[in-house]
Amino acid sequence: MKKIRNFSIIAHIDHGKSTLADRLIQHAHLVDDRQFRGQILDTMDIERERGITIKSQTVNLPYTSRSGAEFELNLIDTPGHVDFSYEVSRALASCEGVLLLIDASQGVEAQTLANLYAAMEHDLVIIPVINKIDLPSADIERVKEEIDHELGLDPDLSILCSAKEGRGIEDILEAIVDRIPPPVGDPEKPLSALIFDAQYDSFRGTIVSCRVFDGAIRQGDTIRLMSSGADHRVEEVGIFRIRMEPVKELSAGMVGYIIAGIKAVSETRIGDTITLDTNPAPSPLPGFKEVKPVVFSSLYPIASDDYPSLAEALEKYKLNDAALVYQKDSSAALGQGFRCGFLGLLHLEIVQERLEREFDQSLILTVPSVQYRFALADGQIVTVDNPTHYPDPTKIKQGEEPFIRAGILVPERYVGVVMKLCMERRGVNSRMSYPTPGRVEITFDMPLAEVVFDFYDRLKSITQGYGSFDYEIIDYRPSELVKLDILVNGEKVDALSIIVHRDRARERAVVVCDKLKDEIPRQQFKIAIQGAIGGKIISRSTITPFRKDVTAKCYGGDISRKRKLLEKQKKGKKRMSIVGNVEIPQSAFLAALKTDNE
Repeated sequence: MKKIRNFSIIAHIDHGKSTLADRLIQHAHLVDDRQFRGQILDTMDIERERGITIKSQTVNLPYTSRSGAEFELNLIDTPGHVDFSYEVSRALASCEGVLLLIDASQGVEAQTLANLYAAMEHDLVIIPVINKIDLPSADIERVKEEIDHELGLDPDLSILCSAKEGRGIEDILEAIVDRIPPPVGDPEKPLSALIFDAQYDSFRGTIVSCRVFDGAIRQGDTIRLMSSGADHRVEEVGIFRIRMEPVKELSAGMVGYIIAGIKAVSETRIGDTITLDTNPAPSPLPGFKEVKPVVFSSLYPIASDDYPSLAEALEKYKLNDAALVYQKDSSAALGQGFRCGFLGLLHLEIVQERLEREFDQSLILTVPSVQYRFALADGQIVTVDNPTHYPDPTKIKQGEEPFIRAGILVPERYVGVVMKLCMERRGVNSRMSYPTPGRVEITFDMPLAEVVFDFYDRLKSITQGYGSFDYEIIDYRPSELVKLDILVNGEKVDALSIIVHRDRARERAVVVCDKLKDEIPRQQFKIAIQGAIGGKIISRSTITPFRKDVTAKCYGGDISRKRKLLEKQKKGKKRMSIVGNVEIPQSAFLAALKTDNE
């Protein structure tokens, strides 16, 4: 155990985490130059295109230090986005230390701070690393000052590196060996191992990534998952060296994988404890919690005949992503579909994109919503994540919506526009702090529903990409919530209904009505598109009808002849609009669901 070091790399998005992991793997000679490719730990196409890590990976790096001693370094890679913060916390619980990566030109950003606090909660050794020192805009002295002022770490202990050019890699490896303590644990105690990740293999079932704290596990043992009590027989244990390498046993302090014929990823919960059936651990490891979805949206196939293939695609996708929650749903306008729960907006985008790419699905998503709570007059409390389940307004005593605490770090010159954006989104309790000259940290309490819509895109555009954003869900707060219905020719379109704060209802209704007016084709009769709360119409757009010039054959004579013909036409149009049926094209749904600034 004295020769093992378990560490993780944490950073704000785009500070060079995956590139540094690449250099460490190359230094350990786990892959030759011919087989190497950038972002080697990111296995999905989406990860490589967007430059983000979605699924955390692990790799065991052999290292011979300058003194000649041999070590095994376990790098537990973490996802970099706020949606996956629980997975990050479980990965950090498996480590003894972290490399805190800071961009030499950008400096400390919102998630740098959030990740630092997460590492401190787990009492980890923190090694600050200043990356991208090769950039012309790198300002190392300013970043050292920020490390001292904002993070409260010793700037003299920070390591300078350029992951792109491979400079400073040896210094980082030496610091890991010298500063991060070896793991503690007793191989003789009952087995307790923490699951920090799991992935599905279509031939072998679920491959569980775990860190062993006490005891040892071998092929042939019967393990028990403590949250569900399910027993499984171990087929293989091993370590990750890019490829999986079987070993005889995993003992205390080691990080590796277990294959035990587990059918689906959802059977293994991230943060769960593995123990032996014959000699179980007295209590599970702390910190386990059920991951709860935060954002909800319905998925519908564009062609209703594709419903069975969508059902099959979701079933297969769920094998790989236990965080996705879904159930059957139907809409009068869009037919059969599924109501899905996601960890956040990025998670929703990833699910949609992977279903379209990997399973060849063409999808329509309804407006993302959050979970609202309503206290009814009879004392009942109902949770609603779908506008179709909105309770009878006469019975609602009080509505509540989830609030978040948002931390936004921006250069000083953007404070005004960011404050305005947050106020527009019903932000309250603003606080400002000046971590370093020229940079401001703004903290706001805001409704999650306002952030879910398009907040992040707007923040990036008004701050020209310099604003960084991090949030945590704090509590539910009372709010005046109403259900906004969209009516086309007097008929409600259930797929476009949304639950919204009363003050924002008219604004949203106007946007949707205008977009539908542009998308729905003209008919022979006038079509009214209306936004309504209950029986009260709050916005309207009208699609003008095609008109035939019925007065063309009337030339000369009295005006009353023309008027008579026009009146006759008007009656016909009125009758037509009563019996006429408006077909809403798919493009109209897609346009109505897009945000205002697109």
